[in-house]
Amino acid sequence: MPLRVAALESLTEPPDREVVAPPTDVDALSVGRRIRQHRQAAGLTLAELGDRIGAAQSRLSQIENGKREPRLSLITAVAQALGITASDLLDAAPPTDRRTALELELERSQRSTLFRTLGIPEVRLSRKLPTDALEALVALQRELVRRHDAANATPEEARRANIEIRQLMRRVDNFLPEIEEVAEELVRSAGYTSGALTHRTVARMAADLGFTIVHVEDLPHSARTVTDLAHGRIYLPPASIPGGHGLRSLALQALAHRVLGHERPSSYTDFLRQRLEINYFAASCLMPMSASVEYLSNAKAEKDLAVEDFRDAFGVTHEAAAHRLTNLLTSHLGIPVHFLRVNDDGVLYRGYENDGVPFVEDNDGAIEGQPVCRRWTAREVFSVRNRTTENYQYTDTPAGTFWCSSQTGATREGEFSITIGVPYVHAKWFRGRDTRVRAKSSCPDASCCRRPDGELAARWAGRSWPSARLHSQILAPLPSGSHPGVDDNDVWTFLDSHAPR
Repeated sequence: MPLRVAALESLTEPPDREVVAPPTDVDALSVGRRIRQHRQAAGLTLAELGDRIGAAQSRLSQIENGKREPRLSLITAVAQALGITASDLLDAAPPTDRRTALELELERSQRSTLFRTLGIPEVRLSRKLPTDALEALVALQRELVRRHDAANATPEEARRANIEIRQLMRRVDNFLPEIEEVAEELVRSAGYTSGALTHRTVARMAADLGFTIVHVEDLPHSARTVTDLAHGRIYLPPASIPGGHGLRSLALQALAHRVLGHERPSSYTDFLRQRLEINYFAASCLMPMSASVEYLSNAKAEKDLAVEDFRDAFGVTHEAAAHRLTNLLTSHLGIPVHFLRVNDDGVLYRGYENDGVPFVEDNDGAIEGQPVCRRWTAREVFSVRNRTTENYQYTDTPAGTFWCSSQTGATREGEFSITIGVPYVHAKWFRGRDTRVRAKSSCPDASCCRRPDGELAARWAGRSWPSARLHSQILAPLPSGSHPGVDDNDVWTFLDSHAPR
């Protein structure tokens, strides 16, 4: 059963398109097929069964084909005539007979909106239809649905879903108590008491859930981790890779799919929701709420809150620590906050705010991919020579004055900055509040730092031609396999080579 996360329930409302899936309750088609299965097993024709229960053959035919809802009295009569119980016909479990299950799946597929829009004649099901032909038809129907989903899962859909999720999380102060509770219980059960969550404790958590963590050199390029459900294994990159502390987070994210009851995502919204939940779960394990709140409360009392201290206390990355503060500062310490990860080209990669800081937005409300003000700490920090510690700054904006703390990092793709900030009135709780660095910004007004100077524009307008960098990920739809963005062949070949013999 998926974990119920109240704040995210609106994201699981039925999508606009129809996805063919087995029903959770008994339906007329299921009952009809069970009647047919038991009637044929008893060696009775429709006419013979109709004579036994006093029902017309045509009526029974409609019921068996799922075109007519049977009354409970008729179900009871059929069950008595066939020497079974009514519950045998009302069982919600999938049919044990392979052919019956295939017939049900094909029948439901042919009744779907997606199939009807194609204008293709329905296949009439009969015992004369070979089972291998039925298998092929069902496989084609599944592929049709998969391709339909893939065509709809465009980057634009992801963008809309991302906006919805960000706005939803802002309304709940980026705090998900249900996941916090589950994570706290698991780490405590595995022996965690305080400080950093060790690799050994993570391995113990995995063992408690029936999994063994295995480090391998040949993970598929399209997968960060691979979980072998058949043999209870979680495959991770080598333990000796630089920055290996991130392996704890990868293992916890893999476990989160199982702990939170995730199923294969059917849309970008589902995919992004699951990504949010597993990241939140991993953070809640690495920095458990009880220990984190105690640590932060003590630091607030000392007026010495600092991302770098919180980072070091729990042995996580600067980005993980800063992002975790967005979960806890407002919900437990009453401090509104904003967070930014900004690439060295000045583009916002990830952002969050519940304190009114004015991010640049497009017409739909998206902030990712938008430029960050050149005068904000998140960009000013790239020009600072001493980056060994956090850099602090006050910034006057149209929405008020904000205090921010920034730190830089680097990946193979380039540098980035991590920023945590609060309104001026809350700066008193943080180390670095005494900084004299101050700037003024009128962003999101384009005249602040995005609109070229008039003289500069006059000199170069029409006399330059830059070639934009194209990011390959904007060209490809998300789902390329049975799980979004993952190459099935690579993953399954990998699992087959590592499975116990």
